[in-house]
Formats: sequence, C-alpha cells, structure tokens
Amino acid sequence: MTILGISAFYHDAAAALLRDGVIIAAAQEERFSRKKHDERFPIHAVEYCLREGNTTAAELDAVVFYDKPFTKFNRLLETYLHFAPRGFRSFVMAMPVWLKDKLWIPDTIETSLDYAGKILYAEHHESHAASAFFPSPFERAAFLTVDGVGEYATSSFGVGAGNRVTILAEQHFPHSLGLLYSAFTYFTGFRVNSGEYKVMGLAPYGEPKYVQTIYDNLIDLKEDGSFHMNMDYFDYATGLRMTNDRFAALFGGHARASESELTQREMDLARSVQDVTEEIMLRMARHVRKTTGEKNLCLAGGVALNCVANGKLLRENIFENIWIQPAAGDAGGAIGAAYVGYHHALDQPALPRTKRDMQHGSYLGPVYTDHDVEKFIADHALPAVHMNTEAALCTAVADLLARGDVVGWHQGRMEFGPRALGNRSILGDPRNSEMQKRMNLKIKYRESFRPFAPAVMAEEVADWFEIEQESPYMLLVAEVKKRRQLQMSGAEQRLWGIDKLNIVRSDIPAVTHVDYSARIQTVHRDDNPLFHRLLETFKEKTGCAVLVNTSFNVRGEPIVESPKDAYRCFMRTEMDVLVLGSYIFYKKDQPAPGADGDWKKEYELD
Repeated sequence: MTILGISAFYHDAAAALLRDGVIIAAAQEERFSRKKHDERFPIHAVEYCLREGNTTAAELDAVVFYDKPFTKFNRLLETYLHFAPRGFRSFVMAMPVWLKDKLWIPDTIETSLDYAGKILYAEHHESHAASAFFPSPFERAAFLTVDGVGEYATSSFGVGAGNRVTILAEQHFPHSLGLLYSAFTYFTGFRVNSGEYKVMGLAPYGEPKYVQTIYDNLIDLKEDGSFHMNMDYFDYATGLRMTNDRFAALFGGHARASESELTQREMDLARSVQDVTEEIMLRMARHVRKTTGEKNLCLAGGVALNCVANGKLLRENIFENIWIQPAAGDAGGAIGAAYVGYHHALDQPALPRTKRDMQHGSYLGPVYTDHDVEKFIADHALPAVHMNTEAALCTAVADLLARGDVVGWHQGRMEFGPRALGNRSILGDPRNSEMQKRMNLKIKYRESFRPFAPAVMAEEVADWFEIEQESPYMLLVAEVKKRRQLQMSGAEQRLWGIDKLNIVRSDIPAVTHVDYSARIQTVHRDDNPLFHRLLETFKEKTGCAVLVNTSFNVRGEPIVESPKDAYRCFMRTEMDVLVLGSYIFYKKDQPAPGADGDWKKEYELD
C-alpha cells in the first residue's frame, strides 16, 4: 500500500511517500525550486518521491493533505469578524490566495499529478502528532505538538499506541507559544518563520531582564503550561505585523530594522523569550506526564526545533526517553499526513519497533552517483581528482580539514528537515579558534554571532559533551564536557553582549557557544557509514572525534540538492575544497570567475 503525504501553501512545502508503513522518500520543495521556505504546491518534491518509489500517481492508494483548509479558512473568517473593523486590509490581502489556491486542494492535486484516486485530509496537529509518534522507536508514548497555528490548535498533547495517535487536549489560536516566539523574532529584526534560529542563537549573549515584563503584561501562564495572551500588544490576528506600538512602548522603542546593528536590548529580549519558552515547555511536559502516565515523549511542531528548550527538557528527566521529529515544522507534516492516511483512514497495522527510530537518519532525499558526477564534470570541463576507495577519500579529506581547509561535502541521500546531517554539509576543524568567524563571514555570509554545530561519533559523544544519549538530528543542546572547557579570566567574565564572541572557551572553540553549549549531532555508523568513517579518520589523525558541521548553503538560499547546486555554492564562497561523491575539487584549480560565461552567471555574487 503506497500513500503520498503533502504539505503546502503556508511555508516549507514538502512531499513524503510511505509504502507498507515504511518511509520511502521525503523532500522539501525548496531544495528543487531553490526558493527558500517555498510554500507552493510541491510538484518537484512529489515527482522525486514517485521516482524514488518507482511508482506513478495512478498507482497510489491515497494522497493525504496535512491539514483541513476549509476548517482553517473558517477560523480566519471568525478571527476577522471578531476583530472587525480592524484587520480589513489584512483580510483583503489574504483572500486572493485563499480563493486562488488554498481552497482548491483537490483540484490542484488532481491536475498537478494527473490523479483520479482517493484524497484524504488530516488535521494539522494530528499530522504533527503522527510524524512524532509513528517514526519513533516507541511502542507507545505521549506526544506534545507546539507550533504557530494549525486550523485552530496551536499546541496539543495525547497518546500514541499501536496504529493510533489520540489527541487529548489542545490550546487554540490566538494563544500560541510559536507566535509569541515569532513576535519577538519580528521585533528583534529577523524574519518570521526563518529567523527563530537566530533568536535562539542570540539568547546566550543577553540577560533575562524582560522575563517578568513578559509575564506581567503579555501572557498569563498556568501551572499546566496553558496560557492566555494579552492581544492588546500583538497585531498578528488582524494586521500585517506581529507586534504593535504598545508592544514597542513596553520594550523601549520600535522594532529593530532588519540588518541594522544589534544592540544589548535585542540580546536581552532574545534571552528573555527563550527563558519563557523553556518554562512553558517544561510546564507542558510535566502536565503531559502527569495526565498520560507515559514514560516516553515524542515532540513535533515548529517549536520542537528549539533545541535549547529540548536540551533542558531532557536534563529535567520528566520523561525517561524523548524522540523529536527531525522535520518538526510544516515540512514534516507531509510524513505525518501519510501516516494518518495509512493508519487512521485505512486502518493498517503498526510495524514492529526497534531500538532505533524508523526515520532512517532522515536521509530520505535524492542521491547522485559517481556516474552523475562524472557527467557533470564532463559537461562543464571541470578539474577534479578521483579517489579510488572510501578509505583514500576519507584520508585525503581528513588531512585537508586538519590543515584548516573548509570542505563542502555532498554525499548520498539528501537530508529531510532543516538540518544538514553529513550529506549536504560544510565541514571544518572545531579546534581552530578562527573557524567560526571564517565560516560565518566568508562562507555562510551570515551574522557572526551564530554558533555552529558539532558532529561527533556516537560512541564518543560522552567524552566530548555532557550528554549520555544519542542526538542524531541536531535537536538537543548540551554543554561541552567540563574537563574540555577553558575558564575565562575575570576581565573576560565581565564582558557583555557580542564582546563575548571571540573568547576561546574550550579545546573545540569553533562549536562552543558563549554559554559553553553545543547543538550536538551524533553520527552512528549504521545511519551514515561514510560520514562516520570520515570522523573516525579525523580522530585517528588529530585525536578529535568532532567536526564542525553546518548546512551546505549561504544565507537566504536553501541547502544544496544537486552537484550543480553544490558547485555553484562552492564557487560563490571562500570554501577551499568541494567533495562530490568520490571526486575532490580544489578551489585553486577551478576556472576563474568569468572564464566560462555560463558558470559566471551561475556563481557570481549578487
């Protein structure tokens, strides 16, 4: 039985293919269209999934959409009527999109896929819950889903067991932890639905000076984690902004303009909303444990990508085990929708669970063979060095990394979700104190304060970080091991804000954030044998089982998908080396910009 799940028309459109309960393929549309967070119908992602599954649309047993558009539209109308006449401009701007696309899902599916079969709908948070529980390693578990908003729900919890997820309670719009966090994302000058990572990364530079202000004015938080938001301070229900002038007055002035200089206020705001988010998540989790009695917890929804909050939740030991959907946002809704169709609508039994999850390391996207790379090289007459064996490749790349080179690493199946997990990655030596600054400013072209994640051999993680369990999807934050930390001098401890950035805090400074934390990826030999072998080889040469691992893209672009995407990104940045499959491309050997007209258009900087 083959089911196609689809998410679209909000942000991060995606498709996923499920066959007999096994995830065969999944991908975000942005990777193919090259439009970051592409919300359009994911036709390219669908085509890839069908191709990977060696099937056609006509052979599908069902197509499942990840939410219920008419229910969501009803909520939108109710909101505008409730706040009328406020919000008329926003209403007028929203209607064309709904009337053109969002209310015509069946027609879009039928015409885009040439499909005449069964079309089903899951509820938004049901999709999140299914994506959290069904790929998890647990026979039964509680789930907690937290995001901006689905149809009406902004968070939900319940129990997954066998082939069912059952939602027990929900919190409804406009009271939303995701939208509270996004309001501060907007106010600190970052883009909503993509800049939340930046707020999380900025938080350790600040002090929690606005926490009480948030509790006193913005939210009424209950012991069970539910809360009521004071909408006098927010504009997202009816307006074109997240916050209003009253919010600005509360926090000492207007929202920061995008790309303008960051001040201590933004750092303190980021820290404050992060602390509030963590407290709300802890209260929610305690309530879920008390209500359900379950010992395992599964998380999904966009807020579940807040790996700092996840790390705190893990350390509190509220649950014995935690599993987080790696594509926790709307993209993962495509996987959840497929599972809802398979288990709920068609009543197919659950598969036997194993100790490891069923997401296959989230390596669910396209793969390019050496034959594909050879064709790419021949088509563009590019110089590259072929390595005959995996051992030779890993030895050569480990040597390059150890001497300080930054390496673009394009291997195997592309990752599903927002993180690069060692197949579409940019790699560096974490021992190099200049590596974070260099990779941020000269390769990623992003803000200097943003931290990088360590990839570490799974069997070595406890030797480097204060964590005992695997974190295969970069969704848990923990401290660097105490014995590897370097203590700051008195003068260094008195530094504030961004001045903290350049202090060396450990023997792996490039992945140690200003609070000694790190967003960890553990690499298991079974999930990604080649990347594990590279880490192993690097450890043999240097004694260090850790590499800097950041996504293979520059700011404002999606992670690369194809060899052409990877080469273009390589040539547009100050990366030293590109590895495509078994081939190594050295920057010094490549054609100079302008030497080939087509390539000049492809990789010159804007």
